[in-house]
Amino acid sequence: MKKYFAFSLLAASVALAGCQQQAQEEVKPVSLDTPEQQQAYAIGASVSRYIGRSLEQQQELGLELDNALVLRGMQDGLDGEVAMSEEQMQEALQALDATLAGLAQEKAAEEAAAMLAENEKFLAENAEREEVSVTESGLQYEVLTAAKGDKPAAEDMVTVHYVGSLLDGTEFDSSIARGEPTSFPLNRVIPGWTEGVQLMSVGSKYKFYIPSELGYGEMGAGSIPPNSVLVFEVELLEFEKAEAVAETQPE
Repeated sequence: MKKYFAFSLLAASVALAGCQQQAQEEVKPVSLDTPEQQQAYAIGASVSRYIGRSLEQQQELGLELDNALVLRGMQDGLDGEVAMSEEQMQEALQALDATLAGLAQEKAAEEAAAMLAENEKFLAENAEREEVSVTESGLQYEVLTAAKGDKPAAEDMVTVHYVGSLLDGTEFDSSIARGEPTSFPLNRVIPGWTEGVQLMSVGSKYKFYIPSELGYGEMGAGSIPPNSVLVFEVELLEFEKAEAVAETQPE
């Protein structure tokens, strides 16, 4: 979910928008000869960019305020002639906070539902491809490099190289990019990994398409949006049986 700025910033952004026409009509050459002039200009330019982003987010939420009233409130505040009591203003601002929160939640729910529908459509179509296998849980995989030999159990320690991405190709994790493989107990990761890597032998390389319910589900994680299908290319380098790992652990 995106973060939305406080009302004070929203009011300032609306005020800036309302003053743009007047500013354009009174354009004067900018003098940036002294450090103080450069610093003052840099503050204004930086704040305007920040405000511009807040305006875009406000529009995304569909929130509409009366610009004239916002400007009038700011001017009255500067003049010391505010038409509302302090209590009334606090109530109004609290109501605005609640409205913003509700709109943000609605938008997040809409985006999550759209993502779920898109990913379900992809999985249905992907399952029809000849090279794709589907397990009972719904996990989909392709064998990129086959290998023979023993396969790890869920409790075993595995060492892998992998690249994880979203359906649009956005890469969110990669042991290859870090320059070293990763080792972990196979039952300590998302269900799609736990199930999928147990299908592999050392030396094999698989491509997994992990449904959201076998990944990070409705919550998502970090840069991974809610209800995302995860695409992983995984190479199993080695594994160690759980019993052997336990014997090497200090008591």
